[in-house]
Amino acid sequence: MSQKRAVQHPILVGLRGVGKTVLLVKAREMAETHGHYTIEIEAHEGKSLAELLAPGLRKTLYALSSIENAKDKARRGIRVLKSLLSGIKINISGFEIGVDAETGTADSGDIEADLPEMIVALGEAASAAGKSVSLIVDEIQYLSSREFSALIMALHKANQRSLPLALIGAGLPQLLGLAGNSKSYSERLFSYPTIGALTEEDAITAVVNPSKEEGVEFLDGAVDLIMRRTECYPYFLQQWAYDSWNVASGHAITEKDVVQATEKSLVALDESFFKVRFERCTPSEKRYMRALAEHGTGAHRSGDIAEALGMNTTSAAPTRSNLIKKGMIYSPAYGDTAFTVPLFDEYMRRTIPNLEVKKRQRQP
Repeated sequence: MSQKRAVQHPILVGLRGVGKTVLLVKAREMAETHGHYTIEIEAHEGKSLAELLAPGLRKTLYALSSIENAKDKARRGIRVLKSLLSGIKINISGFEIGVDAETGTADSGDIEADLPEMIVALGEAASAAGKSVSLIVDEIQYLSSREFSALIMALHKANQRSLPLALIGAGLPQLLGLAGNSKSYSERLFSYPTIGALTEEDAITAVVNPSKEEGVEFLDGAVDLIMRRTECYPYFLQQWAYDSWNVASGHAITEKDVVQATEKSLVALDESFFKVRFERCTPSEKRYMRALAEHGTGAHRSGDIAEALGMNTTSAAPTRSNLIKKGMIYSPAYGDTAFTVPLFDEYMRRTIPNLEVKKRQRQP
């Protein structure tokens, strides 16, 4: 933060398994090391933004209320929080706020009006205490358009008042569309660092150096095969290196060891990393993803995917939209579709070996 306000709020953007959440954890640790209060949430489809924020807001405001200079502002913030939850009619089991609501503030029931008032009240309490607050928000793409708009408006108001509040977020690439469809000043408010696969040099270092420290060497052929199989994505590098280590019997890990490890790595990923996402989808959504996988790695035209299904683009659009909302696919460019999970096309072809296509019916 500079002069009690964030210059720009960073939102990390990238596919699954590239380390966004790990970076958020590190950001939280750094913030707390510097004396910042942190409110950490992970957005998802089952809860509203206000419901997710409420416990952290309550905890932070009560902590601020113990600081002499901030008592009045913090207590007002607690009353505003009660107003927010009452206005939006959220009842959190086991969650009590033992004060009266702040009548006329954050109680309209409109998240776009109420959340900014809540965040300003929090920022004023933090400012009075000489403290800063960092909001750490993962999986931002799961926020509704109104919730994301409310968050933008809240941070904009906090910035205008030079309040010591910052947001550090992360999400899948579709959140860029969510931001683009929201308030015009979101472009000035946020920066969007892209987090992707490692460079080959960094990927090799990540695999080779830890083993060297233990007196074990990855031979060149083994390293090359790991690079090809993982496409240098951090999560997969860890999996392949781990399984290769366990397969090898000596102090040198060979290409043959990696070939053996690959089978173990794929089984492990199929049963955890991939499957947990696959099982969230309906049969029609799984067929759509299988049709996308039919075209191979990368982005493909939505019309081509629909054609592979024996459908027209309009008929396939609702399924595509649902998969985007679930964070399974995204649109890197207008009319294009790609998986948010690296190597998911291979998984779909393993899981559903053959794509069954129904004959497209002609329109009368």
